[in-house]
Amino acid sequence: MSHEQLPTEQPAVVTCGLPYANGNLHVGHLRSYVAGDLFSRALRRVGQQTAFVCGSDMHGTPVAVNAAEEGVEPREFALEYHEQYKERFPQFNVEFDNYGHTDDETNTELTQEFVQSWIENDHIHEKEIQVAYDPDADQWLPDRYVEGTCPYCGEKARGDECDEGCQRHLEPGEVEDPTSTLTGNPAEYRTREHKFLRLSDFQEYLQGFLDRLEGTERAQSQPREWIEGELEDLCITRDMDWGIDYPGDDQKDLVLYVWVDAPIEYVSSTKQYTDNVGADVFDWEQAWKIDGEQAHGTHWDDEWSGTSGEIIHLIGPDIIQHHCVFWPAMLRGAGYNEPRAVLATGFVGIDGKSLSTSRGRAVWASEYLDEGFHPDLFRYYTATGSGLENDVDFSWDRFQQRVNGELVGNLGNFCYRGLLFAQRNYDGTPDADPSEEVTERIEDAIETFEMAVAEYDVRTLGQVAVDLADFGNEYIQQNEPWNLVDDEPEEAAQVIRDCVQLAKACALLMQPVMPEKAEDLWAQLGEDGSVHDPELSAALETPPAEFDEPDELFTQVEDETIEALNEKLRERVSESADDGDDDDEEDEVDLPALEADRISFEQFQDIDIRVGEITAAEPIDGADELVRLEVDIGLEQRQVVAGLKQLHDTDDLPGTRVVLLANMEQAELFGYESNGMVLAAGEEADLLTTHEDAALGTKIR
Repeated sequence: MSHEQLPTEQPAVVTCGLPYANGNLHVGHLRSYVAGDLFSRALRRVGQQTAFVCGSDMHGTPVAVNAAEEGVEPREFALEYHEQYKERFPQFNVEFDNYGHTDDETNTELTQEFVQSWIENDHIHEKEIQVAYDPDADQWLPDRYVEGTCPYCGEKARGDECDEGCQRHLEPGEVEDPTSTLTGNPAEYRTREHKFLRLSDFQEYLQGFLDRLEGTERAQSQPREWIEGELEDLCITRDMDWGIDYPGDDQKDLVLYVWVDAPIEYVSSTKQYTDNVGADVFDWEQAWKIDGEQAHGTHWDDEWSGTSGEIIHLIGPDIIQHHCVFWPAMLRGAGYNEPRAVLATGFVGIDGKSLSTSRGRAVWASEYLDEGFHPDLFRYYTATGSGLENDVDFSWDRFQQRVNGELVGNLGNFCYRGLLFAQRNYDGTPDADPSEEVTERIEDAIETFEMAVAEYDVRTLGQVAVDLADFGNEYIQQNEPWNLVDDEPEEAAQVIRDCVQLAKACALLMQPVMPEKAEDLWAQLGEDGSVHDPELSAALETPPAEFDEPDELFTQVEDETIEALNEKLRERVSESADDGDDDDEEDEVDLPALEADRISFEQFQDIDIRVGEITAAEPIDGADELVRLEVDIGLEQRQVVAGLKQLHDTDDLPGTRVVLLANMEQAELFGYESNGMVLAAGEEADLLTTHEDAALGTKIR
C-alpha cells in the first residue's frame, strides 16, 4: 500500500466478509455489505480506481452439517444459497464488480498456490494434536461438529470459535468438555497429525503491521492482545471430505481449514474481475502482489514500496482476529500485499434486543423487500444510524421516523419544492450565477465528503447530502422566493438558481448511499448520462437550462404499515418462545442506551482497574447509603466510601473479592476520604468480581 491519503494513484480493492452459504440473509448481515458498497462508490467518486469484490463461503462444517440434515451434497446445498445471494445483493443496490465463491476453479487453484508457497518458504510444519472423535459415529469431529466450553472465558463455544463469549479463535483440541453435535454424546480426544502455519514466523511482522493498519479502532487495537507473548500456530487442515484438498498426493485425507481458502477468495474474485474486464481496466496483480525481496524479506517494519494496491476490508465484529492476525500472515508468507485498512462494524440488534434467528427476533432481507420498501431507504438507515464501529438497533418505528423525517421531510422536500418552483417559473434553471454563500456551502460539503473517504467515515458519507439539504431548506425558508417573484424578480431567480445548484450537489453527494434515488434526482434535473459518472467537482457546474416537472423522491411510510410489521415480528418471537427456543433467555430488563461516544484504546490503558478484597466494612453514621470500606489491592490498603448500606449486609462484606477503579480522583464524603471506587452493576449494586483467584492488585485489562 502507498501510505498516502486516499485517493491514491494505486488501484484499490474493497471487500466484505464472505457470507456463509448456509442460510438466508437478514438485516444484520446486510450492514457490512451496504457499507462496503457505499465506500466503494465514494472512492470512485473521488477518483480512486476501485474494485469491489466478494464471494460466497462454500466450505466448512456449517455447510456440511446443514447439507447432511437436508440429505443433499454440500456443494448442491451451498450453491443454492450462493445463487440466492447473487440475486439478493443487487436488490439492495449492493453491486459487486465480481461475486464468486470459494469452491470455484480460480479459488481452488490460487489457494493451493498459497499453501505451496508457504511450504516452499518453510512456514508449514506438522505435529500431533488432540482432535475430538465420536466413537458412536466412528468419525472425527472438526469445528462445528463439536461443542463445549471455552478454555479462556468459560462460555459455551464451538469447535473453532468462542462465539458466545470472548470471540477467540480456538484450535482443535482446545474446547473443554467436548460434545458431538452428530449424536449429542460426549466426544473424546484422540491423537492425529495435522498441518500448521507457523504464525510465530510472522510475530515481529504482525506487530509492525498493526502499527501501520488503518480503519476502525477495534480492528487496530483488539488484535494486539492476541499477538502478545507466544503466538500460537494455526492449524490449517481438517478431517473432512468437503473443502479444498491439501496440496500433495500424500494428504488426500485432509482438506484445508475454511479460514484458509475463504480470505483467499478476495484475491481470486479480484483476479476473476480482471479476467472479465482486462488488465488495462483493472490489474489484480498490481493490487495484490509485491515483488522481489520485499515479498519475503525480514525487515518487517520497513514501509512498502507503494507499487501495490490499497486493500480495504469491511467485516463483522466477530472475525477481527482472522483478518488482522491470520490473513496478513498468510499474505506475507505467500508474497502478497498487506491490507491497508480493516473496518469492523458493530453488532445489529432488533428493537433494543440482540438479533436472534432462533428466537424469531430478526428482520429478513426478503421480508423488507416484500413490503415494497425501496432499497435505498434501508441503505441510508443502516449506514447513518450510528458510527460504523458502534452497535446499531433496527426498529421499524425508528425506520419510519428517520425515513419520514430525514428523507421525506428534509432531502426529498427540499429537492422537490426547489425544482418544482424552478420548472414552473423558469422552465428549469434560472439565468443567474450561484451566490457566494451557496457556492461555499457546496465546497464545504465536497471537502467533508473527501475527508470522510480519507478517514473511512461511512456515516458521514451517507449523511452529507441530507445535511446539505437541511441547509437548503433553511435557505429557501429565509429567502421566501415565492414572495419575490413579482416585486424582486432578479432576487427570486438568484434564490432558485441556488436551490437548483444545491439539488444537483445533493444528487452527486447522495449517490454512494442512495444510488438509485440519486439517479432519479439526476434525471429530474435533466442532466445527461448517469449520476455515477461525474467527479465531485461537477456539483458546481451549471445545471441544465430546462427540465421537466419533478416527482417526489420519497414516499411517506404509513403508521398502519409499521404497526403490521411490528405485530408480525411480535408473533414470530412469540411462536419461537412457544416452541421452546426462548427457554434460555434471561429475564428482560430495561437497559440504558449505549453511549455513542467511544474512548480510544490508549484512553482505556490510562484507566487503572485492580483486583481487590474488602478487609473491613462499617456503616457511616448519618448517611443513609454510605459504607466505609478497607480494600486490600496487593500493593496497599485503600479506604473507599461506597453506597452499599441499603443493598448489602455490611457484616458480610469483609472477604468479598471486588474490582476497584484505583486512579479515581480522591473525594471526601461525610468527613471520610474515599480513595478509589468499587465497581458494581445496576441499581442493586451487583459487585463485580473475578471468575478465578487472581492475585490482589492484578491489573484488569
